[in-house]
Amino acid sequence: MPSQHSKRRRGIYLLPNLFTTGCLFAGFYAVISAMAGHYEQAAVAIFVAMVLDGLDGRVARLTNTATEFGVQYDSLADMVSFGVAPALVVYLWALQGLGKLGWLMAFVYTAGAALRLARFNTQVDVVDKRFFQGLPSPSAAALVAGTVWMGTEHQVAGADVAYPVLLVTVLAGLLMVSNFRYYSFKQIDLKGKVPFMAVLIVVLVFVFISIDPPQVLFFLFLAYVFSGPAMTIIGLRRRRAERRGP
Repeated sequence: MPSQHSKRRRGIYLLPNLFTTGCLFAGFYAVISAMAGHYEQAAVAIFVAMVLDGLDGRVARLTNTATEFGVQYDSLADMVSFGVAPALVVYLWALQGLGKLGWLMAFVYTAGAALRLARFNTQVDVVDKRFFQGLPSPSAAALVAGTVWMGTEHQVAGADVAYPVLLVTVLAGLLMVSNFRYYSFKQIDLKGKVPFMAVLIVVLVFVFISIDPPQVLFFLFLAYVFSGPAMTIIGLRRRRAERRGP
């Protein structure tokens, strides 16, 4: 007969999985909102999911409650919130008027997210923790959702910008499965002490975002999207220069 101790070991940690569940809920809510025609709410929900996704892993590491169950649950939640939800939101807002081309290109994004997550899960123990290989799915979702949010904020009809939005969607999907390296920010130490100026900078970032959230967030993530190709090009040039020698 199994002991009470073994029964406890088969349980799961509540705190980090609450954040993951919140991420999953926000992604599902984004889909429901888009189906009801509330595209701005849908886009905001995806950003909320992104914040919760960033917290669950850090909370698990800080509280020493990381488990294999949490890793797999997080990956499934990411697929819903950053793979399916952004594709459906952007399709309903701008791409459905393009017919088959619209939903096929939305599927390219979803497939890119699925492949990105599968590759991440299989390489998590062998890659350099400082970098992601390919654009992270939350950042790709932020780019797509930011496009929708900025468009609705400025009262732009999705059908009027269908082809530019199509390009953004496909670009986000392809960058997720690319070999471009993106800085992961995982080396930031949340436990240690930081200079007072670091706290001030964080406050200023929040103030800056609050001026015009959709536009500021869109361009912040757009800059991050292009940081991958830029880092790759700089790295290639540096290696070529080292081979040539002085």
